[in-house]
Amino acid sequence: MSAKPRRVVAELGRPETPEESAARQAQARALRRSRQTTKNLILSLGATVLLVLVIIWAVPRGNEDPVPRSIDYAETAEEAQGGYDVPLAVPDLPDGWNANEAEIRTGSADGVDSWYIGFVTPETRFAAFSQGIDANESWLAALLDQARADSTVRLGGVEWTVYDSRDDDREGNTEYALSADTDAGIVAVYGTAEPEEIEQLATAVAADLETTK
Repeated sequence: MSAKPRRVVAELGRPETPEESAARQAQARALRRSRQTTKNLILSLGATVLLVLVIIWAVPRGNEDPVPRSIDYAETAEEAQGGYDVPLAVPDLPDGWNANEAEIRTGSADGVDSWYIGFVTPETRFAAFSQGIDANESWLAALLDQARADSTVRLGGVEWTVYDSRDDDREGNTEYALSADTDAGIVAVYGTAEPEEIEQLATAVAADLETTK
């Protein structure tokens, strides 16, 4: 049999030598392996992305509007009552009011213990109630961020002092506040809620203190 004629390479203008042929074939094999590796990498990345998307879709997600924390402040007041001679106010509020904090607070600069309830109002604003046990005016001033009294209002049979700081250039959570000096101590309601909601809370506090005399 006659030998297979060697391939003529156009770039060389002559048949390639065995060494050149071997080098060309090796280069072609390397190029195929490189392309195969790149293809495998792309397929692997695609599979990984698909898996991640499936996991994200399958994992249950929480409600975008989670139910706010709710505290049974009546139960908390009952547990704390044994330590105090005066009744701790437990305002009775309609649906829509949610207490997210209720506690006895100690360690104030004046040494005054206070009963505190924090609320989220029906309008999702902040309102709070504090009852200072054997409190004094300096405790009240610190509580209300040194707000100045500007009027009075009668709610629930109680005369309340009004502190309206909504137009003041100040920070804090006492934009609108009411305070009263009662047999159960100095009580205050305050927050960033609208005055109508603060006054609703004050009325409920007054009604409860009246029934516990």
